[in-house]
Amino acid sequence: MEIGAKIKAARLQTGMTQEQAAEALGVSRQTVSNWETEKTYPDIVNVVKMSDLYSVSLDSLLKEETPMSKYMEYLEESTNTVKSQDRLAKIILFAVYLGIWVFTVLVFYFFSSGSDAMGYALIYFWILLPVTTFVISLVIGKNNYWGEGKWLMTFGFGVMYMLADYATFQAANMTAFHKFNLPQFGMIPAGVMISLLGMGVGLVIRRRRGKVS
Repeated sequence: MEIGAKIKAARLQTGMTQEQAAEALGVSRQTVSNWETEKTYPDIVNVVKMSDLYSVSLDSLLKEETPMSKYMEYLEESTNTVKSQDRLAKIILFAVYLGIWVFTVLVFYFFSSGSDAMGYALIYFWILLPVTTFVISLVIGKNNYWGEGKWLMTFGFGVMYMLADYATFQAANMTAFHKFNLPQFGMIPAGVMISLLGMGVGLVIRRRRGKVS
């Protein structure tokens, strides 16, 4: 017996109509009908919801002596698709951040002079880069990218924030006075705090979204 027949039998055992099941699951009646006739397949989240709604175990819906090959292939393809999308999203996040970071450094050398260095610092170093760090950290938190490892990313953002200062103001100072200075490690906590704030907001959004759904 395939997944469609199983969820239909489970629904009928409860005495629920497709309309009632659809309302409880937050989908359309046509969606429930498509699942039961296997025109489309439910994702694993909806299977768990149906398990609770119909008071049947996940084992009874998903396991059988003869494997449900079509549905298992669907779940595998769906999982691979999600993984690919997550991987692409992470690459895009890195590319956006690095692009803005490099742009910030280049602007310092090609579009600013000593007279407007303060304006540069205000616009790019104290606004653009922190906002970028906050927003990207928010996206990471909201989507829980890298799981618990995401907190290590905050240190990475702190280091990049320090390096932005070192590659601009500190580098210009070393060139002007012909001396070598170590990076201002005190800049790291500032970047870390901005990233932590963004991830914290992202996690709050994620939890509220989970409660609503």
